[in-house]
Amino acid sequence: MNTTNPHKNSEGYSDPTVYEALKQIQKENHLKKNRYRPLVYICSPYAGDIESNIQNARRYCAFAVRQGTIPIAPHLLFPQFMDDSNPEDRRLGLLFGKILLDRCEAVWVFGGNVSTGMAAELERAEHRGIPIKHYDTDCKEVAP
Repeated sequence: MNTTNPHKNSEGYSDPTVYEALKQIQKENHLKKNRYRPLVYICSPYAGDIESNIQNARRYCAFAVRQGTIPIAPHLLFPQFMDDSNPEDRRLGLLFGKILLDRCEAVWVFGGNVSTGMAAELERAEHRGIPIKHYDTDCKEVAP
């Protein structure tokens, strides 16, 4: 390979295959150095016993971090500045959650009780082909 121009081989001809391979190796090394962590969507109840559900969602997120992921839990974020009882805020919160879900590599469902909102999230994940894992409230993986 030509060390003066990585796009060309030793004979001076364009060699995009080698260049792309080297770029991929650099990217993989960068990810390893920065300890790549996948985004995981945390799917658990919010409505009902909100205080208890928030505490549980925090616990589920902490579990996800210990498993080497970056948890995304919209029901912990958006209620901080949006009112779930306001129809427009709720509509926007659900929309924002869908956008975040689409960027995640997996969805982790916690607990045996699937709310209406959770069911919509799971339907979207299935439609998008996003892997879904199920856990009980003690963060033990269970069958769906």
